[in-house]
Amino acid sequence: MAPKLELHFVLIPLMAPGHLLPMVDMARLLARRHVKVTIVTTPLNAARVRANIDRDIQLGSPIQLQLIRFPNAGSGIPEGHESVDTLPSMDLQENFFKALCLLQNPLEELFEKLNPTPDCIISDRHILPAADIARKFQVPRIIFDGANCFFLLCNHCLHDSKVHENVSDSEPFIIPGLPDRVEFKKYQLPGAFNPNATNQGLNVAREMVRESEGEALGVVVNTFQELEAEYVEKYKKVSGKKVWCIGPVSLSNENKLDKAQRCKRNDSNDEEEDLYYMKWLDSWPARSVIYVCLGSLNRVTPEQLMELGLGLEATKRPFIWVIRGAYKREETEKLLLEDGLEERVKGRGVLIRGWAPQVLILSHTAIGAFITHCGWNSTLEGISSGVPLITFPLFAEQFYNEKVIVQVVQTGVTVGRERVVHLGEEEKFDAIQVNGEKVKEAVEKVMGEDEEGKKIRERARQYAEKAKKAVEKGGSSYLDMSLLIEDITQHVKGLKMKEEEAEPQYGPN
Repeated sequence: MAPKLELHFVLIPLMAPGHLLPMVDMARLLARRHVKVTIVTTPLNAARVRANIDRDIQLGSPIQLQLIRFPNAGSGIPEGHESVDTLPSMDLQENFFKALCLLQNPLEELFEKLNPTPDCIISDRHILPAADIARKFQVPRIIFDGANCFFLLCNHCLHDSKVHENVSDSEPFIIPGLPDRVEFKKYQLPGAFNPNATNQGLNVAREMVRESEGEALGVVVNTFQELEAEYVEKYKKVSGKKVWCIGPVSLSNENKLDKAQRCKRNDSNDEEEDLYYMKWLDSWPARSVIYVCLGSLNRVTPEQLMELGLGLEATKRPFIWVIRGAYKREETEKLLLEDGLEERVKGRGVLIRGWAPQVLILSHTAIGAFITHCGWNSTLEGISSGVPLITFPLFAEQFYNEKVIVQVVQTGVTVGRERVVHLGEEEKFDAIQVNGEKVKEAVEKVMGEDEEGKKIRERARQYAEKAKKAVEKGGSSYLDMSLLIEDITQHVKGLKMKEEEAEPQYGPN
């Protein structure tokens, strides 16, 4: 019997929490399936995820971190900033894309030194140098897409039909070719179809990313078949690409320590704070607390944050609200202080300034609803926890994800946000899109005792069960990861056979 082929996968995540964390989760899952995995990132990004990886290594997992220097000098990004969420200004987005392109040489030099030779690259779709490296070293490249198949199919259908080009910004239209009748307005679409008017360089970058995707072997998606089966199958058909659905990858964090240390914060009281939040949640009945977090790139205006806070206060329900660093932090803190909101809700409401252990918090039985910006990680983490979602989309593909929640799986309701506000364009639009009364109404819809709320909560519970089964042995996502590994195994065997056939044969004439 031939010895089992040992595979080596190299994973290159984008330097942003919403992209880094799921790729690290995926890396840990691959390593548990006896694949050697090398995660390539920069020092400050590695620090965020090192705790869980080091613990895996101590337990014998074939996983490692390899560091490359972030090209601050060449890109014009100040030293100490290596991630989208730490950029001192959103005017530096184009510089960040330039930095990604400057990773070509460092990645090539690292690739040449890796032992054993890599058999596959899985890179974030925005890491353009990965395409050149895959070509140079004749290694298959797979794209990791941080969104879902609904997003991929919507984008494909819009590129194909260009229906959005014939409507005004606020005119409703139907995206053709979807399994469901889904209506959008142009100003709710992501930047590829609703460009940032003040930064044309980003539009060029998006097109470069799209063109590079054509060479990839396929795409790995953090979703599961039971969540959006029709969209998975339709996208496979129209794209002609391999699609492996391996999520929810956040469920790879099985114990409290994994959940708490999934992303390290920069303060020294992480464990004490986590313990405080958990004890506070322990003091409330099951499904009674509202959890609020609008993501790592939250750029909501201070005025809008205040309306959100006033809506939470008006619910009379307990809540835990992550405001992180807050856009215009000083103005936000001034408004909070002048209004006295934090003092009025003391005991019933907890405000977290900084990073929060979201997966740990969502897994607590006290959480009864999640007000989310609809980033796909947060959306899937909420679904996996069986928590009804209240949608507060901000930008990028988040209005797509709102449709998944409210229309496709029907495990949540919208607060009524109307339009995308691109990063860096916050001053161009009204400071407040959603008032506190709408927040209160949305909370009552999912947490109240009427029939609609009960049905939403029951569907949320059912999808959580489906998510857990998907990643268990024999589940749809478990099998798709097996298929991914097998596909690369067969690819490597095919290459070795070609090499053997090409070798000169010596023997008698």
